[in-house]
Amino acid sequence: MISEIAPILEKLRGTEEYDILVEMDAVYSRIEEKQREWFEKSKFTCPHGCGKCCEHFEPDLLESEALYMAAWLLCNQPDVAQNVAEGKFPLINVSRETFATFQHCPFFREDISGTNLLGHCTIYGGRASICRLFGAAGSRDKHGNEVWKPCKFYPAEELAAVKTLSGEPILHRQYTAEEVKNLFGALPPVMSDMMEQEETFTPDDDSSTLIHDILPRYIQRLMWIVDLNSGKDSI
Repeated sequence: MISEIAPILEKLRGTEEYDILVEMDAVYSRIEEKQREWFEKSKFTCPHGCGKCCEHFEPDLLESEALYMAAWLLCNQPDVAQNVAEGKFPLINVSRETFATFQHCPFFREDISGTNLLGHCTIYGGRASICRLFGAAGSRDKHGNEVWKPCKFYPAEELAAVKTLSGEPILHRQYTAEEVKNLFGALPPVMSDMMEQEETFTPDDDSSTLIHDILPRYIQRLMWIVDLNSGKDSI
């Protein structure tokens, strides 16, 4: 698989940021691989055009996630990256100071679902971990056992029509790993197992910060390092 941040990785070789981004790239690849198996076997995917999990929600990022999102933007949407580095999120046309008046992620756009298979996210390849896993991951109960519960936003009538191996309708309740295997013949990745790895990439800081506060400074940081490493080559 070709990395979506390959161009900037080449410009960061020998830096701590390079090592973190390589690790994050590997984690995101593992998430995608495990989800692909889950989707292929279960046929259980989000309803087309749904963006409910993005509404009234702004992801907060670990340092490693912020670095990845910054790197992805610099590689794939450099004009947007430049604006964000200056504290401007063009999709909502507000500064960081007035962001609180908005009700969703700064990269969510309500009008792009339609036939767009990526839904409402305008930075799909650089999205946060929670965005990759929500609705397509399991969790662990208080005893550490794998469990799964359908997304709370999944319409009940559509959920009941989901085809399972056993022919049972799916309900909005928690299922054990054994029940999920019997229903779909597969288990989704466990969200906490996937995400806890990311905290180890920056052991000195396991805190998380909302996108509009953390992303501008990490784009600035990567731009500065690239300038130092490559004599101000453009990405």
